[in-house]
Amino acid sequence: IINNYLDGTQGGAVDKAAPSGMHFRDSKRKVDYVLAYHYRKRLARHPPGVASPKPTHRSASLALVSNGGTEKGRAEPQQQDGGQRVPQEQPGLPGIEVIELGPLDALEEEKRLQREEYERNLLEAGLEIEKDPENKSQGLSFVRIHAPWQVLSREAELLKIKMPTKKMYEITEEVGILKTLNEIWCKLTEPLQPQVPQQENTNMKSLSYPFSREKIYLYNIKDKDTFFDNATRSRIVREILKRTSTKARNNMGIGTLIANNVYDAAYPLHDGEYEGQNDDMNERKLLYREWARYGAFYKFQPIDLIRKYFGEKIGLYFAWLGLYTEFLIPSSVVGIIVFLYGCITIESDIPSKEMCDQRNAFTMCPLCDKFCDYWNLSSACATAQASHLFDNPATVFFSIFMALWATMFLEQWKRLQMRLSYFWDLTGLEEEEEHPRPEYETKLLEKKLKNKSITTENSNENEKEKLTWSDRIPGYAANLGLILFMIMLTFSAVFGVIAYRITTAAALSFSTNETTRSNVRVTVTATAVIINLVVILILDEIYGAVAKWLTEIEVPKTEKAFEERLILKAFLLKFVNSYAPIFYVAFFKGRFVGRPGHYVYVFDGYRMEECAPGGCLMELCIQLSIIMLGKQLIQNNLFEIGIPKLKKLFRKLKDERTEPKEMDTNQSKDPQQWDLDYALEPFTGLTPEYMEMIIQFGFVTLFVASFPLAPLFALLNNIIEVRLDAKKFVTELRRPDTAREKDIGIWYNILSGIGKLSVIINAFVIAITSDFIPRLMYQYAYSQNGTMHGFINHTLSYFNVSHLKAGTQPENSPFAQDVLFCRFKDYREPPWSQNQYEFSKQYWAVLSARLAFVILFQNLVMFLSVLVDWMIPDIPKDISEQIKKEKSVLVDFFLKEEHEKLKLIESFIARDKQKHKSGTKGKRIRAASSCQFNRSQKGSFASFSSQHTEV
Repeated sequence: IINNYLDGTQGGAVDKAAPSGMHFRDSKRKVDYVLAYHYRKRLARHPPGVASPKPTHRSASLALVSNGGTEKGRAEPQQQDGGQRVPQEQPGLPGIEVIELGPLDALEEEKRLQREEYERNLLEAGLEIEKDPENKSQGLSFVRIHAPWQVLSREAELLKIKMPTKKMYEITEEVGILKTLNEIWCKLTEPLQPQVPQQENTNMKSLSYPFSREKIYLYNIKDKDTFFDNATRSRIVREILKRTSTKARNNMGIGTLIANNVYDAAYPLHDGEYEGQNDDMNERKLLYREWARYGAFYKFQPIDLIRKYFGEKIGLYFAWLGLYTEFLIPSSVVGIIVFLYGCITIESDIPSKEMCDQRNAFTMCPLCDKFCDYWNLSSACATAQASHLFDNPATVFFSIFMALWATMFLEQWKRLQMRLSYFWDLTGLEEEEEHPRPEYETKLLEKKLKNKSITTENSNENEKEKLTWSDRIPGYAANLGLILFMIMLTFSAVFGVIAYRITTAAALSFSTNETTRSNVRVTVTATAVIINLVVILILDEIYGAVAKWLTEIEVPKTEKAFEERLILKAFLLKFVNSYAPIFYVAFFKGRFVGRPGHYVYVFDGYRMEECAPGGCLMELCIQLSIIMLGKQLIQNNLFEIGIPKLKKLFRKLKDERTEPKEMDTNQSKDPQQWDLDYALEPFTGLTPEYMEMIIQFGFVTLFVASFPLAPLFALLNNIIEVRLDAKKFVTELRRPDTAREKDIGIWYNILSGIGKLSVIINAFVIAITSDFIPRLMYQYAYSQNGTMHGFINHTLSYFNVSHLKAGTQPENSPFAQDVLFCRFKDYREPPWSQNQYEFSKQYWAVLSARLAFVILFQNLVMFLSVLVDWMIPDIPKDISEQIKKEKSVLVDFFLKEEHEKLKLIESFIARDKQKHKSGTKGKRIRAASSCQFNRSQKGSFASFSSQHTEV
């Protein structure tokens, strides 16, 4: 037991810190966790005429290193009722009295008392702590925590942490052609493998078993200090910090203390610096060199090292992101092929040729009232050719391919997840009971106090009290109301952009400049999409904050429940925000325009906007590409790099402003690791990382029929994203607390839902937005010779210009006198028909074909997806066999150890009997010998036990 005070004046003692900054001052005990807090001292006042006493050697600031014991030098504050400090007469300090504290000083004093109580409770729990001397009037101080072996072994047993035993067993290798292919693949990808330490024999695996102090002889313990790695040690300490309470305000754990600003932060330390001239290699530096640099973009991720350093939860995220990025490679290749097919067949596309052929001379109806003239369809030649790049038969195949791709990806992830669970010893991982959140405890305390003020009966029931649905009704009502309001706000933003497009198009049409008038559609589309992007980025940030606030007022009990509810709200709001403008262009734009002579008007005379002559698919492609690329470039990259740097700068400036510039003689000139880590950004969870990837997954799958290059752009982004996230975790964030998770949780269900929704949306995009069905119907039902010749004329209806409403005819038209009929894109009866301008038979036939295609496409793709799901087992066969083998090996190992234990006991007993037989003394001696035998027999058991407990 070590209890020593370091005098604040002994600078030499303080400066002898461990060079690594990872240990206590004795350079032996490892720092497993750090608590940081800001302190502010109260200046003592003295009665008039009494001089300020000269500080003695005894009164200097002290740094405490302790693990629970006490010593003469330790000055424990005496307390009375209410926890107030009582004035004490100090030798050499006469006349000092405690004065009434101001509000700020009283708050600081309360925080200090809470810290002292909390740290005493940590010492009682067996932890060892080291504190910095508080030798400024105010400043930042650190409490360093070390967990000794007794605490680590006790907590590891309570948490059922699986640890490697002495037993190693062989992993069954693949045989035949699979083994050969695997060896070839390993040879080919050798330059892409990260240079990290690997297990010497990859065919062998350590048998793991939940740690037990009674069975300590089973484990391969070479050194107690290194048996539990840094991540496991910090996890154990975090669990103790969570459950250690203080009496003040009924605080339960470190989370409540941080929420009440008693401590500023609590975090485990990184394993030293990630870059430097010294040759000392640590896991952080290795991760930076082989993973977290942009120069390592071509290498595979060292997933096992990531899991070891950051824990299973973060390891699973990067494994998922890596698999998703790998799966984007084949879909990118197929997307490029589909795009190239559109480029190659553009010259042979008959409808495009007909639109571009000026000899056809299709005179189209004016695009706006009064100021727009009649125009020739051949002027939209470029739009028609561009539309063919994305609106061709290959896009139907690509939509089916991407639906099956999504299913394959999810199935492969389930298999990889199971493989990682086996190698990371997560199989059979039970759900741990979580500690309640500080906010939940505060709300529960308020409820208890309220109920106690009403009645003091049923006190036993009050102890088991919890928040019911009736307590949460205000939170649920606020959630429902605000979510509906936010969704309506998104729709309002989309409607606002629509209004901008309509009014801007009308205003530009009035222009006298011929160039401006001819480029109206391009100008309006491009500027509207950019406005959409800016609105989406702004609302995304707002929705993230709103979703967090709404989840907080719900008061979920545990962190897991909080995270799941936050994810659902944030995803719903961001999904609507990101895809609402795209849904409008895909399914609503141009559907409610009306017809010449009977247009639909908004805003007192402004016509609803129409699709381009080539259809809305091209505009959908532009909308999708700009929003997707803009979000990835600005939000996922620039924001992710810039915002943490700005936060770090702001916090640094704030600390410099609040802390006085006093010389601290006790601090080493070189900052220690806890100082460096405190300057980093705190880890706030994986939700933002998953969210941006899930939204991107939606762009890749939901509207892929209109933009085959989406997987390619996603792939290019993800190659950067993996390294960006890696660099952020290694260099810019404090080390996260390790968390054991066997899957990615609710994110898998969201991915599965997006995959199923993508089938329906792509079916409607192909059937309604594209011209695929009208072309198919024309070729096989209406064409005279089974070709596409005459398709454009078939899709254009006639309108008698004399039927235009008064005041809507083109003004100053140079060829208005020559035009009797103009054409517009729709299936309607001609003016000479008995039912003029009514929907024609072709319209209903095409509509029926479109709906039939949606049903057929959806059922076919869903059937194929289910078939793929059924054909690919969730658990790989070799892993299933290994899990069974591991159970069998574990039983054999236990039986063998118990058998050896029994043999050892029998040998001890036999030796003792032999000793007793050799004695040939009297009855008294025999009696004494018999007693000695009994004691020796017990002692032999104790000796056996000591052999296995002393490592």
